[in-house]
Amino acid sequence: MSFPSSPRSAPGPSRRSVLASAAGAALLAGCTGGPGSGGADTDPSAADRARARAARDSEELAGRYTAVLAAHPGLAERLRPLRAEVVRHAEAFGAVRTASPKASPSVSARAAGPQDGADAVPAAAQDALALLAAAERELADRRAAALPGVPGELARLLASVAAAGAAHVYLLTEADG
Repeated sequence: MSFPSSPRSAPGPSRRSVLASAAGAALLAGCTGGPGSGGADTDPSAADRARARAARDSEELAGRYTAVLAAHPGLAERLRPLRAEVVRHAEAFGAVRTASPKASPSVSARAAGPQDGADAVPAAAQDALALLAAAERELADRRAAALPGVPGELARLLASVAAAGAAHVYLLTEADG
């Protein structure tokens, strides 16, 4: 006997697809060898640059969360845990500026909107959530694409953080959040 599909379907990816993406990213990263894997062709300075870029990207994302929280305090309960996780990601990549609850002024200023207004926080809360979801999605995709070019341990960290970013996209876009 087949069960009818649920009449209520939430927009965005299903929980099953988010979990499958996370599992796939973890398996992909797990296919590499140990911390020294990558062989002689892995440039340590390239790995250092990738780690620094990942830290910077997470700091900037935390700044975006801070800017949205400042513009939409009613979203605090929903966004604070996600921002805290993004801060932990930045720290895992070696960032030091995001340790406090508030992002550094330079990160917050960039997140609140540069001179061209490209990243300004939208006035509508749903639009602000969509902006964060788009930033999380883009960053998760970029991190997943970087996996083949980094050594094993960093690849595992990038894959894990990319999977968390995909989960954040789901949490930011689920209808009943």
